[in-house]
Amino acid sequence: MVLEKLKATLSTGKRGLVLAVLLLVAVLAAGFLTGVLGAPKVAGVDNEFGNVSAETTEIETALVVNNPNPVGIRLGKTSVNYTVAMNGVALARGNETGLGLEKGNTTLRFGTAMNNERIPAWWVTHIRNDEETTLKIHSTVRSSLLGRSVDVPYQQPVKTDIIGQFNSTETRPVNANATLVSDPVLYVNETSANWGTVTESETPIRMQMQVYNPKSVPYTVTEIGYRVTMNDVPVGKGTTKRPYAIPPESAKTVKMKTRIQNEELDEWWVSHLRNNQVTDLKIKFYARIELPSGQTIRVPLRNLTYEKRIETNIFGNDSAEGTLGPSAGANGTSTVTTTDGEETTGTDGTTTKSEGTTIGGDGATTAGDETTGASTTAEGTTTDDGLLALEPTDVAS
Repeated sequence: MVLEKLKATLSTGKRGLVLAVLLLVAVLAAGFLTGVLGAPKVAGVDNEFGNVSAETTEIETALVVNNPNPVGIRLGKTSVNYTVAMNGVALARGNETGLGLEKGNTTLRFGTAMNNERIPAWWVTHIRNDEETTLKIHSTVRSSLLGRSVDVPYQQPVKTDIIGQFNSTETRPVNANATLVSDPVLYVNETSANWGTVTESETPIRMQMQVYNPKSVPYTVTEIGYRVTMNDVPVGKGTTKRPYAIPPESAKTVKMKTRIQNEELDEWWVSHLRNNQVTDLKIKFYARIELPSGQTIRVPLRNLTYEKRIETNIFGNDSAEGTLGPSAGANGTSTVTTTDGEETTGTDGTTTKSEGTTIGGDGATTAGDETTGASTTAEGTTTDDGLLALEPTDVAS
């Protein structure tokens, strides 16, 4: 009956159209308040990593919002606020405004840029938390017309085991490959490792090696050096600080501390994402051994090279996985926004603008531009902030 009145009113011209829109606003608002019409709900979420540069990582998000009402609505002051954090370390946050909903499901797409300088701060929490991270994305969809908001919590665990496989009881020979020296010069019978006390600047790994001297004369290990790479990105190197005397036909436990320099981890993060969230960690060792003759030789400890593949699946368990693919939303429309404030035209002809923010290395945020006022669709219908505009096709249906 309401739709019949609207049709009759529309025939009176431009003035009638304005009255019809105002009447529709009142009808829909009353419908929401009385429960006759349903409030939009979030049906699913999909997150993906977008473009990755040396400085920033783009995080793309799609919210599938279900509008249970028989008409499409365009709410000028519907907004989405969202934050991305790992173990409580804020990585990115943003805000989208001027969003519209079609009948059924509408995919709202937005993105924000994460400053890679935040990665070392997250890494510290990850190691301190026994290599466990809780990724959280909190989104709030708010309608100024209805005066209500819907929270969309997203949480996913991220676990790794970076140094666990260094613990080994395998016996490995150490060959000098030097003139007048019979190999092997040593055996390494056991290795173990655990994390030291992590600071903001470095991540120490405490290592132990049980070294056996098979010869009838003593050896002195004057130095053990190491080099750590992650996807061939150098992240640490160093040497032991004191020599170890290995008695003949005896074993000795050699202790050393390797260090990952946290300031290098933002470069590693870029390689990790560009390699489909796969990292090859390598720790290479060498030793300087003083022979009974007084000669000192440098021996590469190839059999002790530690290699570990680290794989993560961040955003891999989304409730609407695949939504951010090339296809449009369920009803053929999509809202596409950018993080730098540039205008982007969606598949339904609408133009939106995002207020993406980037969190800097010190936690400060830099806001982009926000679009206010009216926007015009391909059909020529103008929508203002806070006003429900009914498309003519919806009225006639």
